[in-house]
Amino acid sequence: MTVTRIAAAAAHFGRNLEHDLGRIGKLIADAHASGAGLLVLPDAALGGYLADLRHPDPSAFPPALTPDDPLFERIAAAAGDLVVCVGYCEADGPDRYNAAVCLTGAGVLGRHRKVHLPAAESVAYCAGDSFAAFDTPAGRIGMLIDYDKTFPESARTLAVDGAEIVACLSAWPASITNAAPKLAQDRQSRLFDLYDCARAAENQIVVVSSNQTGAAGGMRFLGQAKVVGPAGNVLARTWAKAGLAVAELDVALEIANARRVLSHLAELRPEAYR
Repeated sequence: MTVTRIAAAAAHFGRNLEHDLGRIGKLIADAHASGAGLLVLPDAALGGYLADLRHPDPSAFPPALTPDDPLFERIAAAAGDLVVCVGYCEADGPDRYNAAVCLTGAGVLGRHRKVHLPAAESVAYCAGDSFAAFDTPAGRIGMLIDYDKTFPESARTLAVDGAEIVACLSAWPASITNAAPKLAQDRQSRLFDLYDCARAAENQIVVVSSNQTGAAGGMRFLGQAKVVGPAGNVLARTWAKAGLAVAELDVALEIANARRVLSHLAELRPEAYR
């Protein structure tokens, strides 16, 4: 029996990288204090997200970091034996990607570039082209960024690749076109929660969903960080507030129990799908 504490963060991040690093350091310290073995930070935790999804302004894009930027060494040093997933804008020559890296003090464990680009995000970023799981001290993990989780194939590909935990890093705002008076009534708020639970239940895996809070430009970010079990049950959540959602579970045992009678991955019929 291996019990792991898993933390999903809800927090606001902007363009000031030093300020972002300070907030990341505080969240890492809080995760350590909670006894967590895995911390999932939001999308764009280093440098913030776009300020306008409909008409992105190139002069206001997030700072682009190379994968070997010294900032990551500082995060790794703070992480120590904690597995940390963090989102940033990645520079690859002239191209930019909405990206995430998973690391510990021992080094990088895995990377992901956002595949599905919503609205006008393609003005700011190139699209990634793959999903792959990787081994970590907290278990086998795959990462999704934001809009990726809207597509069932994304999490399914990771689950088929052996992911026990899918980390969903988001900068997910309330609806831009149909604003609701309260976030709890917002369409995007409902979808954010629905996708988290559906991706966990349909693959019988653990989903760790982080998100930004606060506002940027004309967008209000939802928060709603959570840890979801393999039956689609929410084990811990932050609601709309900033903070950590921390859940303690034996990941392998929970997955085995969920798949004891109905094992979705074992019962797939890919030859029937077009």
